[in-house]
Amino acid sequence: MELTNQYIQETATAIKANLIQVLQENTVLAEKIDYSNFGELIKNIYEASAIFLIASGRSGFAMRSVTMRLMHLGLKVFFVGETTTPAIKSGDLLWAASGSGTTGTIVKAAEKAKQVGARVITMTTNASSTLAEIADVHILIPAAEKEDHNEAKSTQYAGSLFEQSVLLVGDAVFMELWKLDGSPAEELWKRHANIE
Repeated sequence: MELTNQYIQETATAIKANLIQVLQENTVLAEKIDYSNFGELIKNIYEASAIFLIASGRSGFAMRSVTMRLMHLGLKVFFVGETTTPAIKSGDLLWAASGSGTTGTIVKAAEKAKQVGARVITMTTNASSTLAEIADVHILIPAAEKEDHNEAKSTQYAGSLFEQSVLLVGDAVFMELWKLDGSPAEELWKRHANIE
């Protein structure tokens, strides 16, 4: 494929249109989410002795960002799979995200969490998935699944819309927890990494 001068000049307009499309899809998705379980999600986070977050691939990158924000609130929080992550135990919380709700490592982590008496919150695109069934609290994100290629729910590739929603929902939950906490931004800033 040869990149013509005309194409190069039109790229800015095309990229802007793509970004607007991504934002519009997220806005439409935000209107379709059933928020009735979010109170339970907040309650479980608030009451947990420690919070463990897990997801794979791009969803994992998004959940790492959510983990960081919860740490900024001063919560005892870990991302599963890191070498410093301790054992999960009764009284703890596992917050798991998987678009399909069937990702093997995520399902095994949720099963282990339940086995030791921890609570489990899941976010998936599939209300009848294994993760949804294991969960104490399930958040249904009605985005396209990774292998849904018909563009009915998203024109983006694979699970992009779900992955974006993991970060956005995480930030929205963080904002509510921050409001409950009442700490000024300056207090959270003290927990921001200073050896980066």
